Amino acid sequence: MLLVADPESPLVEELAATLQREGVEVLGVPDGAQALLRAGALQPDVVLVSASLPVIGAVEFVRALRLTLTVPVLLGVGEGHAEQAIQALAAGATACVARPYRVPELLPLLQAAVSGESGARRTLAVGNVELDIDAYQVRVDGRTVHLPLREFELLHYLMRNAHRTVTREQIMRHVWNATDTTSTNTIAVHVKRLRARLGDNDDQLIQTVRGVGYRLAGRS
Repeated sequence: MLLVADPESPLVEELAATLQREGVEVLGVPDGAQALLRAGALQPDVVLVSASLPVIGAVEFVRALRLTLTVPVLLGVGEGHAEQAIQALAAGATACVARPYRVPELLPLLQAAVSGESGARRTLAVGNVELDIDAYQVRVDGRTVHLPLREFELLHYLMRNAHRTVTREQIMRHVWNATDTTSTNTIAVHVKRLRARLGDNDDQLIQTVRGVGYRLAGRS
């Protein structure tokens, strides 16, 4: 669960609707006092708090939360929030993210926190493929495979959603940061190149789900 503490309810509702389509449960509260109560009662996986939080400010919220919980805290910042960001990070916030919130920026942080990847070296493994997020390195059967950045990001997204079908629209949004779904032939080209580099000659590692998108299935 993601607990969002932000006074702008339309912003929170839009974020919740988008993240819920990605399988992330979201609960929104409008101020720091309610956020502290909910965090203590529900113990969410991650807390996202606006730098402009009322009643109990963002920095005070982080300090109070850190007395009882080690949950990751993301601080939503905009123009003029530099000093608050420094103070919140010093108080124990995990990272700062742009506000208005951008789902492609938030999702990797949320998924890393939920899977317990924050703090240690972050790697993903599906079948015979291993992806080292921090080193931007991919290995297949222990052999290093060099990928261009876009193909690395595509593989990263597929591996984060391993064994689930992701649509072409989701890939365009989260890998290309675009909403233009007319360019999905670009995805097909990159998938073809990625399969070739990974040795997926029978299309069993990255499977095409006709009319929908792709699924990273791994190998037995």
